[in-house]
Amino acid sequence: MDLFEYQARDLFAKHGVPVLAGEVIDTPEAAREATERLGGKSVVKAQVKVGGRGKAGGVKLAGTPDEAVARATDILGMDIKGHTVHKVMIAETAPEILEEYYVSYLLDRTNRTFLAMASVAGGMDIEEVAATTPEKLAKVPVDANEGVSIEKAREIVAQAQFPAEVAEKVAEVMVTLWKTFIAEDALLVEVNPLAKVANGDVIALDGKVSLDANAEFRQPEHEALEDKDAANPLEAAAKAKGLNYVKLDGQVGIIGNGAGLVMSTLDVVAYAGENHDNVKPANFLDIGGGASAEVMANGLEIILGDPDVKSVFVNVFGGITACDEVAKGIVQALELLKSKGEDVNKPLVVRLDGNNAELGRQILSDANHPLVQRVDTMDGAADKAAELAAAK
Repeated sequence: MDLFEYQARDLFAKHGVPVLAGEVIDTPEAAREATERLGGKSVVKAQVKVGGRGKAGGVKLAGTPDEAVARATDILGMDIKGHTVHKVMIAETAPEILEEYYVSYLLDRTNRTFLAMASVAGGMDIEEVAATTPEKLAKVPVDANEGVSIEKAREIVAQAQFPAEVAEKVAEVMVTLWKTFIAEDALLVEVNPLAKVANGDVIALDGKVSLDANAEFRQPEHEALEDKDAANPLEAAAKAKGLNYVKLDGQVGIIGNGAGLVMSTLDVVAYAGENHDNVKPANFLDIGGGASAEVMANGLEIILGDPDVKSVFVNVFGGITACDEVAKGIVQALELLKSKGEDVNKPLVVRLDGNNAELGRQILSDANHPLVQRVDTMDGAADKAAELAAAK
C-alpha cells in the first residue's frame, strides 16, 4: 500500500524523523486557517501518488493566507499524470535550503535482503542519478538480524560521501528511518529531499512510504491509511470477503486454488487467447486450499460482477480443496445470483481434477446448468474459455 506524502510525514513524525509541520485539507478556504497556524506562509503541495508534482505545477509557495487559498484553488482538481488532486498538504516553509540529499530503505527482493540507498544528489529522480552518475548513489545491504545501528548508519553515510559537517546528523536520521521502516512493516521508506538548512539541521522535506499489505494482521491501524476512494470496487468487495483477488485488463475471469496454479492459469489463458481475438485474463483470484462452497460462491459472485468479464474459467486441482465443495459452490453461486434478480449470462468453463473430482463433476452434471461447461484438461478448458469470451 503506497501512502500519500502527508501520511508518510505523519509516520516519520511518529517515529522521530525530523520533519516540518503540515496538515492536509480538501477545500481552498481551509488553506487560509492552516497557513495562519503555520505563521502566515506555507507550501501548498498536491497529494497524489505519483512523482513530478513540482514540474506539473502541483507544488506552490504561498506568502500569505490569501495566496494559500489561491494556490489551493489552482491545485485542487488538477490532473497530474492521470491522477486527480483531491487533497493538498499545507506545509511549513523550510529555512533556507543549502543542500539536498536522498536516503531510503527498501526490500531488495533480488538479493533477498534489505537495502539502504543514499546520495548527496537529492531533489531529483533517483533513477536519473543511478543512470547518469551512479558513483553518487551508495547501495549498502542491511542484514535483517542486525538492522541499522549508529555504526552501520555511519558506514552508509561514508559510502555516500556526505559532507563531514552533516555526516553525523544524517547518520542519526538513517537510524531513525530504519526504526520507522521496521516498526511499520514497510517495503520502502524514502526521503527526497533530506535537506540541509541554514541553521545546520537536516530535515525530511518529502517522503514516500510503501507498506506491506501482508502485515495487516499486526498493523490494524494501517487500515485507516487506505485510499478507499481510489480502490477498485471489485477488489474492495473481494477484500471484504477475505478473497485474494487482483483486477486485470482482460475478458476471461479466473478462479483457481493456490497461487501457483492461478499464475499458470493466467499464462495458459493468455496463450490460448492469442488464437481468439487476443483475449486475456480479467483477474487473479486464488480461493486457497481447503476452500468451502461458500468461498467458491463468493469468488464467483465477484467475478461475475465484473462487466469486463465475458467468460469464466474455474481451474481447480483438488488436494485440501475437495472438488465436490467447489462444484457445490458453483451451483450455489448461480442460484444466489438468480435469487437476487441478477441476469447471469456469462459462460463458465470448469476443469476439476484431483480430490473428489468425479463427485464434483457429477454434481455439475446433475445441476445441468446451461451456462456451465466441463472440460477435463487445463489447456482445453483455457482454449474453450478464450473462445467463449471472444464470441461475446
